[in-house]
Amino acid sequence: MEEKLALHETMETHEIINFKTVCLLKSKLMQGVCFDNELKRLMEKDVQQSLKDMDELVTFYEKNQLLH
Repeated sequence: MEEKLALHETMETHEIINFKTVCLLKSKLMQGVCFDNELKRLMEKDVQQSLKDMDELVTFYEKNQLLH
């Protein structure tokens, strides 16, 4: 039997994905106006980690009841 997310879990996962998307966009955009190289490296590290996190979250989101 394939496990699926409950409706409240689907909603919460969707909210987390939205939040991570906003954080990702902000970090990516702020890199363009930042003059401190160390801060740019930290923001790039945040971008890369956010992309990995979102990939993982999407695998959970694909198990929601609404898509099946």
